[in-house]
Amino acid sequence: MKQPNEKGTQKDLLLYRIETAQSDIKAAEILLGAKEFCGANNRAYYGIYHAVSAIHALDGNAYKRHKDALANFNKNYVKTEIFPRKLGKKIAESEEIRHASDYDDFYIATKVEAEEQIQTAKELVKLVEEYVQKRWAQEE
Repeated sequence: MKQPNEKGTQKDLLLYRIETAQSDIKAAEILLGAKEFCGANNRAYYGIYHAVSAIHALDGNAYKRHKDALANFNKNYVKTEIFPRKLGKKIAESEEIRHASDYDDFYIATKVEAEEQIQTAKELVKLVEEYVQKRWAQEE
């Protein structure tokens, strides 16, 4: 994908959010390697959130609350099967796991769980990039 320019277009915002998602995933992998599974769950979730936010940028939408961003992604992209329903379920699970990892006393995150969260984030980013490329190709 191309680098964003300094003018701050809608396309630049989308690219920035994808880049942020990729950075979050990289941080999750580092935390996974350090056996910091709760932290890895957190960063993987934020990779997902930023990828979802990139899609919203494509359509000129913005949401202040994560809950709204995820709900609208589900409504406009998962239920319409632009993105697989199975992925929509994984995103919902990821939000729950991130919340438990960050806020529940005595929550024990596992390596397998963190690996799954990272995989979900990577899968979503890949699909978002493919979708964006397709949309841009149609617009040309």
